[in-house]
Amino acid sequence: MSAPVTTPLLRPTSARPQTAASSRPEGHSVVALLEGRGISREIGMATLNPETGRVTIVQLSDLPTYVKTLHQMHIHYPSLVLVPDTFISFHSSSDVKTPLLIDCIESEFEDVPIEPVKRKYWNETVGLQFITQLALDDEERAATLLSASTKYYALSALCALFKYSEMKLNVRYSAGSLSIRYTPVEGTMMIDPETIRNLELVSNIGNRKSNHCLFGVMNHTFTPMAARLLKVNIISPITTERSINDRLDAVEELIRSEDMFNEVRSAFKMLAKHDLDKLIASFIACDPQTPAKSSTPIVTRITQMLQLRNIVRNLPDLHNSLSGASSMLLQIISAMISDKRVEAIDSLIASSLNEENVQSPPRTGIGAVTVRVFAVKANFNRLLDVARETFKENVADIYQLGRELSEAHGLPLALVYQDGGFIFQLKKSEVESELPAEFINIMEKKGRVVLSTLDLKKRNARMKDALDEVMSLSDKLIIRELVGSIISHIGALYKASEAVALLDMLWSFAHASILRPEFTGTLAIKAGRHPTLGIMKTAGTLVPNDTYCCDSSSFQLIRGPKLRKSTYLRQVGLLTIMGMCGCFVPAEYASFRRVMRITQFGKYIGRCLCRTHDFILSRLSNDDDMEKSLSTFANEMASCAMILGLATPRSLVLMDEVGRGTSPEEGVGIAHAIAEALIKSRCFVLFTTHFHELSLSLSRQPMVVNMHLSVQSTQPSRTTFGLVFNHRIMDGAMGDIGHYGLQLAKLADLPGDVLCEAARITELMEEKRSVKKASSEAWRVTQRRKVFLRLRTQLTQAVEHSTLPDRELLEHFARIQRETVASLRDTLPA
Repeated sequence: MSAPVTTPLLRPTSARPQTAASSRPEGHSVVALLEGRGISREIGMATLNPETGRVTIVQLSDLPTYVKTLHQMHIHYPSLVLVPDTFISFHSSSDVKTPLLIDCIESEFEDVPIEPVKRKYWNETVGLQFITQLALDDEERAATLLSASTKYYALSALCALFKYSEMKLNVRYSAGSLSIRYTPVEGTMMIDPETIRNLELVSNIGNRKSNHCLFGVMNHTFTPMAARLLKVNIISPITTERSINDRLDAVEELIRSEDMFNEVRSAFKMLAKHDLDKLIASFIACDPQTPAKSSTPIVTRITQMLQLRNIVRNLPDLHNSLSGASSMLLQIISAMISDKRVEAIDSLIASSLNEENVQSPPRTGIGAVTVRVFAVKANFNRLLDVARETFKENVADIYQLGRELSEAHGLPLALVYQDGGFIFQLKKSEVESELPAEFINIMEKKGRVVLSTLDLKKRNARMKDALDEVMSLSDKLIIRELVGSIISHIGALYKASEAVALLDMLWSFAHASILRPEFTGTLAIKAGRHPTLGIMKTAGTLVPNDTYCCDSSSFQLIRGPKLRKSTYLRQVGLLTIMGMCGCFVPAEYASFRRVMRITQFGKYIGRCLCRTHDFILSRLSNDDDMEKSLSTFANEMASCAMILGLATPRSLVLMDEVGRGTSPEEGVGIAHAIAEALIKSRCFVLFTTHFHELSLSLSRQPMVVNMHLSVQSTQPSRTTFGLVFNHRIMDGAMGDIGHYGLQLAKLADLPGDVLCEAARITELMEEKRSVKKASSEAWRVTQRRKVFLRLRTQLTQAVEHSTLPDRELLEHFARIQRETVASLRDTLPA
């Protein structure tokens, strides 16, 4: 480790001032960022959450929009961002531009300060030394060192992060006490920040306090650790099919075994609202050998020790609730909870602390103080026993004073303990006349009268002295030594915290589950329902919709009235994320896409790796961006450029009404060009549009499938105007009912001859278009290509995913053959 630094660490910050109104409560992590020089845009990131004591390092190659970096920052939401001082220019001249990365961070995280750190503290060698010294000595230590050893930018960011923590936050961590992990970005799906907002994954757009978002729907967790883990999984779902299926197996077992489900729930009730991560962070961030200068940190330390006692004492119940579990993931969780080191911590605490009120200790008032006073076992130290007896006598004297004053003045005085000691309290209705002169500091608070006496203040002072003596002796004799012993087993607590959080999240999935999804080569959903609208609308009023995407129909062009298309896109995106998190989905059947990858070493073929979607990209909002000075169209084009830069064959892209912000002619051309680029990338695309020209211009592409939002024509009435919007997605282009625009035009009371002329021109144009298409050789070639592409997809799916018996599989192939021959016959010229 390098020698202590004595020079100033930081220059004055250029960050925006942070106020109470602008502060973001969800930001907890300190994030250090370092960007490499050149055009590769290599980014190193290190994050430290002081509340949980967890450190993450990441290194990635980003795009000009820094969308991957911003996504990682959303996963570890920052309260402070550190960058090299050479990265920020402090010149006031207008010709010096702020780096683009800084602009992106300030735009995405408005109220998060950005602080420069001297460039000499960004040192990869010292960063690796920090990992060697501070990382837990567990089974993942070697993997972390190996993965991070070649990551220059990530290690440099880690060095600056710990230097800042030591010199500005005044926090030093014990050796081997931190959970430091290198996180590869390949095993998780990236969801850009705009899509996170538009799909309302973690918060509601209209009301941040509302639970009407995907996180609110899926969050039935008991512990804060599980809630944090769930939020990370929603923003960044895992993409390895085996890991997802392991979660689904565990969720299915919890659903099918009612006894296990109820036992796990009962065990979690005893752990509810206990944050083991924060307890670990409080232990590793303090030096147990350094005496406290006041009683406040001692009280906090004793309270945390009592909380830890309650947690480790209830972990065996959680372990017993998983006895007999058959799924591999539940067995692993059970083994992690029953670590021998956790039992050692329990024994250490049991040998020193009392076991009263283990299940539900009081959290406030004199009861909580008494629990802390008598936390250490009796007869452990004579001086401590005398100090506790003195405290007990002082409290008894205060209660005796209260009884004497109540009898002397005929007042029902109630003693209430506050931070400064006891006070007397009366209901306002119980004060019938002027209070005696003996009472002082009389105040009215919420219909009650609060008062005191000089004698009460003196007795409070004696009680406070006795309390401070008890706390000091308890900390000096027992607590500091106990904290030091627990730190030596801190790795077991990290492991137990991860296991509890994962089990809690899986139980939450089981609580919210409906149907288990599959992972095949297709995106197929039958009777899928929007998960958030499902809890907002009355049962039976939400219209379910089907979805089917495969390699032969990877581009879905959806037209129809502007009422449900955007909701349908969001529904598909949310259901996909739920399935990739390992949760069941609200549908009658669901299958999500996977891509087979075969690993090869030289001439040897390795095992197949099954990956799901790597990106969910969307363009769903059509609002101006005032902060970036972008109009609706400019903002739309910026999002489309980002999508085209990121889209891969494994991506799911949701595009809503592209080209609407400009003229119709330009809008059609831009939408067509973007659609063709997405088709070439071979990703799955749901593309809604109001341009009917696209259904013709894209018809030569074999992968394009026309869909529409069904509209039923009925007898006109005062409420329906002859149209019923079914909110259901149907196959095929808009038919005659596609003239819903003409019918709605009647609402404006246009003259009858105008409406008739509009209908005549529309029908004439459609007739000419249909005749031209029927006689077009290009159209017939396109249809034959679609037939062959569909045939290849059907055969591939049957070979790779079919579980039918041989006889039924042969019948399936025969049916495919008959349908293919019939389709080819229709493409022959007349």
